Amino acid sequence: MSLAIAATAFLLIFPIELPDKTFVATLVLATRYKPLPVWVGVSAAFAVQTVVAVTLGGLIGHLPRTPVEIFAGLMFLVGGLILILGAGKADAEEAETEHEFEAKTKAGIHGLRAVAASFLVLFVAEWGDLSQLLTAGLVVKYGDPVSVGVGAFLALATVSALGAVLGRALLKRMRLATIRRVGGGLCLLLASASLLHVANLSVLP
Repeated sequence: MSLAIAATAFLLIFPIELPDKTFVATLVLATRYKPLPVWVGVSAAFAVQTVVAVTLGGLIGHLPRTPVEIFAGLMFLVGGLILILGAGKADAEEAETEHEFEAKTKAGIHGLRAVAASFLVLFVAEWGDLSQLLTAGLVVKYGDPVSVGVGAFLALATVSALGAVLGRALLKRMRLATIRRVGGGLCLLLASASLLHVANLSVLP
């Protein structure tokens, strides 16, 4: 396993998920149940989704290299633009997401039932999420599913832990728009690197 690739995956996924509905959903769940079972359930859902994203990226990575590099670059480009262009709406979306997940959860559940409820809420809500697509793109780019998977999962687990324990306090102190712009900038840097690599390959004899 490459620590550098795992760290790259962590540093990309963390700022993308921090202002995302993942964080808000975990915060809402933690107001209904105890933080630990919420974190266990949410992290289990992320583990399954990370395995799926890594597997998808591995399958795509077996295609011819140049189209694969272009695909990865375009995924990072689209992800970056989505984050940057949507940054101004971050606060409004956070409030909307909070109301959405409040309607999906019921209070008074404990233990394994709280774990299962948290798992199901995140498992259903997060399919096709930007972090999944970018995790697959990182596997395509680096060809190292284990390192990317570990880094991406740790980022998701860290975000869910922050949401469960410090969610409301963090929301009062951080600007979601700024975090989204940082995540978008990282995506655009990876997109540039991928597409420049494709351009260099095309001019080599």
